Amino acid sequence: MSNDTKSFRVFTDRVGLQSISMKQFLTALFLSAALCLPALAEPVSSSARTVIPSAIQQIISVDYRALRDSPTARALKDRVLPDNLKEFETALRTAGLNPDEDAEQITFVTYRPAKGGISAIGIAQGPFKQKEFLQKMLVKKIKPQKYALSYLYPMGTGMQLVFLDPSTIVFGESAALKGALDVHDNGAESLESNRTINDLISSVDDSPVWSVLDQLGTQNMMRSALGQAASLGDYDVVKKRLLASDYVMNFANGVTFDLNVKTSDTMSAATIAALLKAGLLYRKMGATPTEKVALENTTVDNSHDMLHMHFKTDDQRFQALLKSDLFAAISH
Repeated sequence: MSNDTKSFRVFTDRVGLQSISMKQFLTALFLSAALCLPALAEPVSSSARTVIPSAIQQIISVDYRALRDSPTARALKDRVLPDNLKEFETALRTAGLNPDEDAEQITFVTYRPAKGGISAIGIAQGPFKQKEFLQKMLVKKIKPQKYALSYLYPMGTGMQLVFLDPSTIVFGESAALKGALDVHDNGAESLESNRTINDLISSVDDSPVWSVLDQLGTQNMMRSALGQAASLGDYDVVKKRLLASDYVMNFANGVTFDLNVKTSDTMSAATIAALLKAGLLYRKMGATPTEKVALENTTVDNSHDMLHMHFKTDDQRFQALLKSDLFAAISH
């Protein structure tokens, strides 16, 4: 890995996406910036929320309607699309559904099942042609699998899908999908019982791209973001007081990225903010020019029980990053 790539990874680690890959973060960040649309996204529908388990690891929501309005964004999407999103889109197409035309919003949910590990599902919202899909399944003599009150159809890629209603599809590998349907049909604990995550979602779900992250993911993310500063004793004392985090991206006036970390008390937020500022100063000492641009436009603050990190740059500088060899190197 080149020094420039390492430097840019430092910044992407710092804005809080340790539970997803560098490539996934770049996809969301650069693709969304290419859209440059101030329009508000739709919140996750009430129907979609009925399959989201309480034990959330991370939720990432992307407004797909904007993609259809920007040829540049579509080309960029094809260039840097992360593998798991490719698999989801391929699975939808195999099932006769076109995400480019039909999907208005796709939400990716990773959760922690009781047996351990991480499970992942996708939730697609849009004007899907449910009757046509069911007729095709009938013609092909493909019978669904009945699970609780739902009917699961194979997608031809090792995944299955279920229509919650004509405009909401849930899909994923069998075990993960059934875990979500247990919330919908069998009374398993739902997102509604997770007050911390629910509160974060309500503050960010009007953004074109947003995400929320649970306690363990937030703790791991912050340790990586702090770098050498994490070796200080204060972090081990306060890390258990990090409860959850969220981020949003907006592009109305340049490019802005805002990360918020919820802690258990005011003192913890202040301590983490101080450690993160120390980490930023440490990184600047050996920063490359590309990294310095990012670091100099990153601010850290705290209020009450929340840590706030803010990144902003103008369109010209952002476009320079977008067209750089560095972007090409880390997006492939």
